[in-house]
Amino acid sequence: MLRKFGYHTFAVATLTLLFAGSTFAGDWQCLFDGKTLSGWTQKNGTAKYEVVDGTIKGTTNEGSPNSFLCSDELYGDFELEFEVKVHNSLNSGVQIRSTTAEPKGNAKYGRVNGPQVEIEASLAGGAEAGYIYGEATGRGWLTPKDKLIPHKYFKDGQWNKFRVIAKGNHFQTWINGHQIADLTDEEIYKTHPKGFIGLQVHGVRKASGPYDVAWKNIRIKKLD
Repeated sequence: MLRKFGYHTFAVATLTLLFAGSTFAGDWQCLFDGKTLSGWTQKNGTAKYEVVDGTIKGTTNEGSPNSFLCSDELYGDFELEFEVKVHNSLNSGVQIRSTTAEPKGNAKYGRVNGPQVEIEASLAGGAEAGYIYGEATGRGWLTPKDKLIPHKYFKDGQWNKFRVIAKGNHFQTWINGHQIADLTDEEIYKTHPKGFIGLQVHGVRKASGPYDVAWKNIRIKKLD
């Protein structure tokens, strides 16, 4: 076939091979293939992460600290979408632009730290799902207290669609089409301008759980 159509066909075929699987600004990239945990690495904790029915399922391990399944690729400015379903008794979250601290002792990875988009059930009084927390940053909530208003846009026991935009020092989140956070934070941008995406299974005390959280349809688009 290449001989018949000459150089033009050869050039097109070569470009196709070079660019297959590449991600450019404006293109959506799937972070989970639905079958394996390829492209992800667990960096803290002993929670169990596995692929179940086309989802990434995380299950608590009593006594474990917070666990994080982290993307191997790092991201700066992006738009992120995912769906999540969490046990009503489990607090969870998704790290964005996060890093690990210097490892201590024989540990392979240091403490995961950075901005986190909160995930938790609404229950009777509403919850803070979708607001932004500073995981291991020493700052607690990055969303100001006067904006940290409990809501019920998160549907308990069901799949919930999250949308997250991080552009410079500006962070925005939506749950099921409802905007939750609209945060400008120069300080966290200076310390965390780029980093991995991390799926958190919150630590639980002994004799608690097991509880689980699952994610699917995880995709990201780099922004110019």
